[in-house]
Amino acid sequence: MKALGDLNRFRIMLMLLERPLCVCELLEVLDIAGGTLSNHLKVLRAAGLIDQRKDGRWIEYFISPGAPPSLLALLQDAAAGDPQAAADRACIRGVTRQVCSKHMKTGAAGQPARPAGRG
Repeated sequence: MKALGDLNRFRIMLMLLERPLCVCELLEVLDIAGGTLSNHLKVLRAAGLIDQRKDGRWIEYFISPGAPPSLLALLQDAAAGDPQAAADRACIRGVTRQVCSKHMKTGAAGQPARPAGRG
């Protein structure tokens, strides 16, 4: 339960109940830095709530088969009338890996992305 005590981790879990997502898809919805998201994913994995698998060049996160079904049911109930959860679900329906690929090639403002390791 402690792992779900953070609003962003709670939102991540609700989004992953919809479908498996990669980091860039999660970042499209959450207004947080990539490093912060990485830390949240690490906490959720350590708690045994999510897992990851490689899918081509993507790392996809999904609800762990070992996650307690009663906890998942509570999450779904909590999300049922929540406007933020509804907005997140609507957003991830429009996010594709093609959108992520485009963002990897250009910066957030449409500028060419800087090569890693530079300034």
